[in-house]
Amino acid sequence: MEIAVKLLAPVLLAGLMLAPAAHARVCAIAIDSTDQMSFSQKEIKVAADCTQVKLTLRHTGKLAATAMGHNWVLTRTADYQPVAMAGMRTTLSDSYLPKGDARVLAHTPVIGGGQTTSVTFSTAKLAKGGDYTFFCSFPGHFAMMKGRFLFV
Repeated sequence: MEIAVKLLAPVLLAGLMLAPAAHARVCAIAIDSTDQMSFSQKEIKVAADCTQVKLTLRHTGKLAATAMGHNWVLTRTADYQPVAMAGMRTTLSDSYLPKGDARVLAHTPVIGGGQTTSVTFSTAKLAKGGDYTFFCSFPGHFAMMKGRFLFV
């Protein structure tokens, strides 16, 4: 009996260590942006059982990031305009976002035409049914390039 317990203990420990990974669910989303200052989607729905989201942003236009750059930023809806306005006082190298701003839940870097980027983020800070907005923080784009992010 004692030998069986000694042999079984490592197996049980390994099972416990793998258990959280087995429950992790990464949900993939793709969205396009254009030289006409638009996203391909106005609403993104993510299932509440997703533990992480991998968002891929593709810029389908031809203009450079300095002229018509786009990124994807996620905030609570109440924070979207203040974050976008604060970002206008920063630079392209900061992705037009205030450094270390806790209101930014996730973001990609700014990209230009023909480029693709992605960000993977945890859903731990999202509340099921919460009110979230995604937008482009390139100066002046946030008024047109925005949408609802639903965690349902």
